[in-house]
Amino acid sequence: MDNWDEIRTAYQVARNGTVSGAAEALGVHHATVIRHIDALEQRLGVKLFQRHARGYTATEAGQDLLQVAKATDDQFTQLAGRIKGQGEGVSGDLVITSLSIVSNFVTPILVDFQAAHPDVRIRYRTGARLFRLEYGEAHVAIRAGSIPQEPDNVVQPLIQQSMALVASDRYVARHGLPADEEDLKNHYFVTNDDEHSRAPFTRWLAGIVPDERFSYRATDHRNMEDAIRAGAGIGFVTAQTAAEDDTLTEVAERRAVWEAPLWLVTHVDLHRTAKVQTFLKFFKERIKELAC
Repeated sequence: MDNWDEIRTAYQVARNGTVSGAAEALGVHHATVIRHIDALEQRLGVKLFQRHARGYTATEAGQDLLQVAKATDDQFTQLAGRIKGQGEGVSGDLVITSLSIVSNFVTPILVDFQAAHPDVRIRYRTGARLFRLEYGEAHVAIRAGSIPQEPDNVVQPLIQQSMALVASDRYVARHGLPADEEDLKNHYFVTNDDEHSRAPFTRWLAGIVPDERFSYRATDHRNMEDAIRAGAGIGFVTAQTAAEDDTLTEVAERRAVWEAPLWLVTHVDLHRTAKVQTFLKFFKERIKELAC
């Protein structure tokens, strides 16, 4: 096949399910998408998509082609990520990914690093999705829990993330404080909406509090913090957040079982580039200062 643009267009149509979605992803006019699909189908002599009112669905022939297209697109993405990080100084995009729960201490470090290196543009990606370093989706990942096992990654221990179980002044004014651990089951709580969450503090709380006492659930940790501050219920915040916010009162002694290790992860192909090495050195020095 001598026209990768047409294959890439077909791949984006399959991913997005619509011509408009593929056009937006590719940055082209929708007429270009239709022209590419028509030309590819004519060249192959088969229909790659079934057209319907809601968009496009790949046919069996289309699925066969798109499996190859996806593998090729992934390889191009991986190559682009590697090339982008090589041969550069400390400039251009620096993509960091982590869970949002660590944003309160990661963000100030990112801001200070960018101030020290004004040619760098920070892109901070948070969320539950695991951004794939091998495909160039991020330069550096901060991961929590068990040690990452992906091949070709360089993994370094960072810190133990300490957590605090807190109630806000608003909550205390309405419901008071638990007298002891046994009394926790008589209070209301904020927790993660993901029932499969592997966070050790979330699992610990689920083991001692009846389900009906979780009055507020959210998918994003920042929203959970906002709900805790607003008085929706007792919940977990990082130890740093608890120490910095005098409207929050810890309702139980901190426990080692609530903690989770944090890992600093880079891909072997980008690990030794000037930009990544400069950031890693800066980041680890700042983390040591926080630990002191």
